[in-house]
This record gives sequence, structure tokens and C-alpha cells, in this order.
Amino acid sequence: MSSPTSTLNLSAIPLSQLYGLLQPITVSPNPKFANWSRTFTCSPLAVFEPTTELHCELILELARRENKVVRAVGVGHSPSDLACTTGYMLRTTKLDRLLEIHADKRYIIAQAGITLDALHAELAIHGLAMINVGSISDQTLGGIVTTATHGTGINYGVISTHVMGLSLLLADGSRVFCSRQVRPDLFTASICGLGSTGLILTITLEVEPAFRLKEVQQTIQFHECVRSLHSLVTASQHVRFWWFPAADTMRVSSADRTTEPIKPAGSWLWHSLIGFHVVQFLLFVARFILPLNIFIGRFASWLVSTKVIAVDDSFRIFNMECRYPQHTTEWAIPYENTKACLHDLHDWLMREFSDPNGLRPHFPIEVRFSDSDDIWLSPSNGQRTCWIGIVQFKPYGFEVPYKMLFERFEAILCRHGGRPHWAKAHNLRPETLRRLYPRFDDFTRVLGSVDPRGMFRNEYVERHIFGKTGPGYHNRVFKRYAPSH
Repeated sequence: MSSPTSTLNLSAIPLSQLYGLLQPITVSPNPKFANWSRTFTCSPLAVFEPTTELHCELILELARRENKVVRAVGVGHSPSDLACTTGYMLRTTKLDRLLEIHADKRYIIAQAGITLDALHAELAIHGLAMINVGSISDQTLGGIVTTATHGTGINYGVISTHVMGLSLLLADGSRVFCSRQVRPDLFTASICGLGSTGLILTITLEVEPAFRLKEVQQTIQFHECVRSLHSLVTASQHVRFWWFPAADTMRVSSADRTTEPIKPAGSWLWHSLIGFHVVQFLLFVARFILPLNIFIGRFASWLVSTKVIAVDDSFRIFNMECRYPQHTTEWAIPYENTKACLHDLHDWLMREFSDPNGLRPHFPIEVRFSDSDDIWLSPSNGQRTCWIGIVQFKPYGFEVPYKMLFERFEAILCRHGGRPHWAKAHNLRPETLRRLYPRFDDFTRVLGSVDPRGMFRNEYVERHIFGKTGPGYHNRVFKRYAPSH
């Protein structure tokens, strides 16, 4: 069912008065937006920072009258132009409250703009925790849900699988609730909806009693890891690998729930001034002396080479430091293709290293796992999944070559049935995505029914979901300048 979010007749408000009502939440008359890694920027018509649902209603009313796009954005952590728009930008960062806690039934209701960092702190007060978490907690809850962001664990789904219900503000101004039982098509479309089904107001999220994780990190040779891959992946609840190609090593992280007392640990060298500042300086120098990247990769592998055992609160073990701004791409492949794909990537990188003019990737390549799900646009839809992500750091914010590296990486992942992470930049269009996602047309059908005019479709959605082409829909329309090689 749906209903207006307020008793006001918004359509009766004169336009001048509507502007006046929105003025206090208008951030800047000449706004600029850049994502966290400063790889994409845009200039919206206006940036609004609502503090109430009524504010959201007013923004959508203005957009309807002026036939403009509205794009919701949290902290801008997506390393793509997913948040970018030339229309109106709606920052959700002040819609950030934990509204209801039901510890006995193991669920909470929170506003979509709450960051995971804030949510962890709030949940801990009540003896609760998220079931699984990705590598960072800077993002908003709404952002991770709408992109099916994942943690790791072959028996754990993407974080969207823990969503029990959503309240949305639709393009026509109506407020609706959806779940597996109520408007299930809208719900399944929205929990990996790229922000295009409506404005997510609140999220009902399954949680569990607060828990600690015991993590064991150790470094082994690449080929040993691949040979034992299935036994490693299934030996613990949450397993991930960090691959250092230049050293031919894998850093294996295995974590399980435990009642042992907290015992934080880490690689002192990696987390010290040496690990952060020296590595960043070397990466900067390697912009001019490309072969130096091979040494840096081996040096970084050595910095984390000791065996480490740590016990800590779950989210502290799940999270890791992103370190520097970066270009990144990540793809999901069927789990059964993991060994073959890793071997192909290894062969390719060894060829690059042996070529004096070859590409010089940074480190590490992160390898994670998730269970299958039935979410229409989830990269784990219908399959247990291995996620493989590659980065090129931007030392001190300076650009580095990455495009050819990513193109060759993505070509290999595509050969193994790869699906791109929706929050990260990719080049796939509807004709390819339709083959990868059996329910792709169901997704576009729902969009057509709840937003026929396309109020929530920014250039990213129009390009990848609807195949729009032309000057405004090129996949580098918001891209900052970067080297082409």
C-alpha cells in the first residue's frame, strides 16, 4: 500500500514558496561533487541535504514540476559515477538515525543515511551486530543495500540478503513499504536497485547478538593457495585472500566467531609509519620509474608476511584500511570458476612482469566469497560467488596508469562469467547485462511502473540499464582526467 508522507497538498504550494522551503537545506548555489577517490566529479543543479522526510517530499515535488532527475548520495564512496548527476543531488547524510531496535526478534529499523560506522556503535550499545560487513564501514546503509555490497563468507549472502523491508518515497510522492511479502517485486528490485526505484527512507535489517571474531592471517605461496582453495574457503566462516602478484604470495585471512577475550593484533610494519608513508612515497616515485612497482609489491608482501592471530569485535575484524585514494574494479564470477580464473590472471600478470614494457599493477588483489541469492541484479544471483578486485593507488592524489590494466583484467573475468560490482566503474550495457542476469527485464519492468518518467535515473542508470548513448551518456562523462595507458 502507499500513502502521502504528509498531509500537505504539495502541488498547491506556489513555486516561489517551494524554493523558499528548500532554501535552508540547499548546500550551495554552485555545487561540486567528487567521490571519495576523486575519480569522478559532477556539477549538480543543486545539492540538498534534507533532515526530514517532508524535506524529501519537497525535493521530489520540485523535481516533478521542473522535470529534473533526483539522485540520492551518501558519503560518495562508490569509485564510479553511480552517484553523479547533472540534476538535483540529495544527500542522505542527515537522515541518519537508528529508529527502532528489536533485540528479541533480531532486527532494527534505521534511516538509509546512517553510516555503518555509526550503526556499529549504536548496535554495540544494545548488544547487537551486523551479520556480515564488507572491508570498510564508511558507506551509508542505503548505499550498500542499493548496490548489493558484500562481505566475505561462502555461506553468507551479500548484505542485501539481510534486509527484511524498505520504506521508499516513489517518484509520484507516495510513501510505500515493501518486503518479501508486501510488493515483493518492488522489494527485490530495490535491494539492488542502484537508487533507481525510489528514495530509500528506512531499512529494516536483520542483525544478530554482538559477537567477536578470531582471525588468523598467514602468507602462503600463490599456487599452494589455489591448489587448496576449496578447503581453505570452507574451513572458516569468513575467508578472504590478498594476493601480491609481484611476490607470488597470498595472504590468507580466516575468521570465525569466538567467545575468547579481545586480543587486537596486526602487522606493526604494515600499520606503522613505514607501512603507510614509505609505501605511498615509493608508489609516487614509481609513477616515473614503472619497474619500481615490482619491488614495492614484494616489499609490501614482506611487511605483512608474519602470522597474526587477532580476536576483536566483529566489525573491527571485517574492516580493513583502504589506505590511499584509488582506481578500482571488482568482478564476481561463479565460484566453480575460481581456480581457472586465478590461474589465467596469474599467467597474464607473469607475462606483464617479464615484459620490460609490461603493465605494473599495484597490490593487493582482493579475493572474497559469497553465497548465492535470488536478488534480480545481485552479482551473486543464482550462484555461489568469488569476487576478485584490483586496485591502482593514487599516491598523494596523483594519477597513475590504470585503464589498459583494468581492460585486460576485465577481459579475463568476462571469459569466466564475470559480473561487475555495481558500485564500481564498468563498460557493460543492457545487451550484455541481460545475458548475465535472467531477471534483468523484470527489473526494468518495475522501474517503468514506479518511475515512468525516470526521475531517479541518472546518467549511470540510463547508460547501463537503458542503453542510452550520446554525449551525455558516455561512461567517462564525469571522469576526471587520467593517463590512458
